[in-house]
Amino acid sequence: MQNAVITGVASYVPDYILTNEELSHMVDTNDEWITTRVGIKERRILKGEGLGSSELGYRAVNELLKKTGISPDDVELIICATSNPDYRFPSTASIIAEKSGIKHCFGYDVQAACAGFIVALQAGAAYIKSGLYKKVIVLAAEKMSSMTNYTDRNTCPLFGDAAAAVMLEPSDKNLGVMDAVMHTDGIGLPHLLMKAGGSAYPATHESIDRMEHYVYQEGRAVYKHAVSDMLESTLNVAERNHLTFDSIDWFIPHQANARIIEAIAGRINIAPEKVVMNIEKFGNTSAASIPLCLSEWEGKFKQGDNIILTAFGAGFTWGALYLKWAYNKV
Repeated sequence: MQNAVITGVASYVPDYILTNEELSHMVDTNDEWITTRVGIKERRILKGEGLGSSELGYRAVNELLKKTGISPDDVELIICATSNPDYRFPSTASIIAEKSGIKHCFGYDVQAACAGFIVALQAGAAYIKSGLYKKVIVLAAEKMSSMTNYTDRNTCPLFGDAAAAVMLEPSDKNLGVMDAVMHTDGIGLPHLLMKAGGSAYPATHESIDRMEHYVYQEGRAVYKHAVSDMLESTLNVAERNHLTFDSIDWFIPHQANARIIEAIAGRINIAPEKVVMNIEKFGNTSAASIPLCLSEWEGKFKQGDNIILTAFGAGFTWGALYLKWAYNKV
């Protein structure tokens, strides 16, 4: 059976930087309060009329095609992880495909909240391993600012906009997506959701007045589950692949909160220099946070490096994925 390996990675973040200082003029907060609680200094925000997550996504995909030298005509599948689709329908993947000139592919969206990228990556790898497709783009595109309430001091400092994409291709080598552990537990519904705008509670004047079309989060409950669930899935995927935390080269957790990352890293006793973090610069970019880290750290990865990715999001949906890096950046 063929393995599915990442052969390239690219990302895009908007130019506009929203700093803690600027936020302090918008809502009752300050740099010390934000930094102490979540470890975020700034986040990127997509500005412009009518620009959605596809604007971020197609720019990341175009850069990926340029870096890998792969023609748009050769891409067979696009899987886009997003909680911020341009529209209820059609899929954001289809819009990105059109903007990137990809005309001979199948494409669809995955909605697994902040865990979306690792869910999509496991799915993309399965397509490759089955022999169904040979060139698969897995990306996450998140315009989180579109669902952020900038009058809520508890949530508005958290989120930023970004997209990142990887190319998956088959390989005979013992590299690539090796294993994954995924879970969903519906207990999370009341703790982390957008209350209105879906089929259960469609948009009304009243729902807009109640500001129910933004992220709603009960921070303490989410923190508790995020730490325990990402820790458990990380330990599980390491154990069943006979990995020790000395043999793991990189640990890349979802960038939701610096305190969550530090708590998990401390409990697995992994060396701090192996823990990948960029939350200070970009905030929580939901499903895009892990591939954004992959893109930023690409030059440090070596062929054969053992990497564990772990994420937790609404649903609750969470998991960990074991990845063996496939190339050295030239």
